[in-house]
Amino acid sequence: MAVTRIHRALSDIPAADWDALHDGCNPFVTHAFLSGLETTGCLREDWGWTPCHLGLWDSDLLVAAAPGYLKSNSHGEFVFDHAWAHAYAQHGLDYFPKWLVAAPYSPVTGPRLLARDEASRRALLDAIAGFLQQSGLSSVHVNFHDAADEALFGADWLLREDIQYHWHNNAGWANFEDFLAAMDHKHRKNIRQERRKVHDAGITFRVMHGDEAYDEDLAAMHRFYLQTFAEYGNSPALTLDFIRHLAHAMPRQLVIVLAEREGRSIAGALCLRGGDTLYGRYWGAAELHAGLHFEACYYQGIEYCLREGLTRFEPGAQGRHKIARGFLPTLVRSRHRIADPRFADAIGAWCAEERMSTREHLRHLQAHSPFRAALE
Repeated sequence: MAVTRIHRALSDIPAADWDALHDGCNPFVTHAFLSGLETTGCLREDWGWTPCHLGLWDSDLLVAAAPGYLKSNSHGEFVFDHAWAHAYAQHGLDYFPKWLVAAPYSPVTGPRLLARDEASRRALLDAIAGFLQQSGLSSVHVNFHDAADEALFGADWLLREDIQYHWHNNAGWANFEDFLAAMDHKHRKNIRQERRKVHDAGITFRVMHGDEAYDEDLAAMHRFYLQTFAEYGNSPALTLDFIRHLAHAMPRQLVIVLAEREGRSIAGALCLRGGDTLYGRYWGAAELHAGLHFEACYYQGIEYCLREGLTRFEPGAQGRHKIARGFLPTLVRSRHRIADPRFADAIGAWCAEERMSTREHLRHLQAHSPFRAALE
């Protein structure tokens, strides 16, 4: 019979044991990515992150695991529950700490219930529910789980839905011109104009993997990342050591786009590559140029996917403007288990209303596809 263990650091679990539980197609659940966040100063208790991973062990064999974190706030999750925390506070109760099962700072759909087989995956979900009951925490949240996990969640797990914008090469486009040819005239013309403005500004691009990047490239990418957070008044979580760690530990999964002008780097986009998907994560710029953001974050990524044979590109959360550039609205899901049945009932009703609103918004967005009707 499997035994449940709580691990306060991912380094407690051998990388080979952890990575044997998933197929390696999603970089955000790999031991290298998650442990790197912990060891390079990206996850700090004073920022609300305390590692709390759950593992199921059959003697010395890890049969299932979930990447977990005790959270003292809701920052860096991209599934917003501030209203829930406020409701708890109004009743004199503590919503925090809560337990989060997710990839930190990464609103990317992927496996959350890692297991060697289906029976172990079900046992893991039961163990998560058991830990919630025994710990006295208010709730547990499984953010951005993939379709393989969806069927396991019962009625006690409240469903939330949100919308992201993803690019899919379902038509077998061989190059960027093929992609543009599938669009209507207006959107095709707009994209060409945006790209031309960047070219006319004398901006060129280098796209490199982690093992092709010099340390000065990694440092430049990190500076651009810091610049973006400074402009929005937010606290940056990722350290330069983490970027260096990705380049060393995940050399072919790290993809960096650097924009250059007059011999120096002026902007960059950081991506991670999975099995058939490119994931855009961060961007920043030292100079402002018309179309530069779209080129660095979207068009260079699409061209990379077409060159490399990747069929999906997820450029990050939010952004209705992505539709006009070929990224179509897609539902993403999260599951939530609330310990107190009174709050569970109230929040469940709230989630049902939210899903109705989200689905209506999705239908509205789907009516604005940039692709020609014959190809939709």
